[in-house]
Amino acid sequence: MSTRNQRFYDGFMLILGVFVGVLAGIVFMKAFSAGAGAERFDDPDFIGATDERIRPIGRVALIGDPDVGVRPVVHTVADSVSAPMSGPQVYNENCYLCHAAPGVGGAPVFGDAQAWAPRIAQGQDILTERVINGYQGELGVMPPKGGRTDLSDEEILEALAFMLDEVQL
Repeated sequence: MSTRNQRFYDGFMLILGVFVGVLAGIVFMKAFSAGAGAERFDDPDFIGATDERIRPIGRVALIGDPDVGVRPVVHTVADSVSAPMSGPQVYNENCYLCHAAPGVGGAPVFGDAQAWAPRIAQGQDILTERVINGYQGELGVMPPKGGRTDLSDEEILEALAFMLDEVQL
């Protein structure tokens, strides 16, 4: 047999020997451990502990499922009516997102009189119109009511007054 064929044959036999050895080891370990601990699977404590470990975190409950006991939550008009927010509250919950430094989308920064001066010069009616209905100009975009259309006009105007009071000190 040539040297090249002999090297192939030796390598093949080595791989085959390793494979057979690993397979024999697995069979031996399985035979050796067969029955060890099998009685645990009949133990109620072991079964209970296992069930607790693999228990889902939550359940999906649909309204009307008789075995779940979930009742629908009914909201009344009184639940949705809340006290109107003040100007500072509206600013802190909504307006600061764009009007905090450095100003997003061309929004004038809160307290920066120089940035607010051209807007104030246009007059209160223009400011009111743009704050409530939105505005798209060369410097940026003001969405209607700052993107919070659920707020009343009065709440938005109080926030505007709060911001204007800060620059006209």
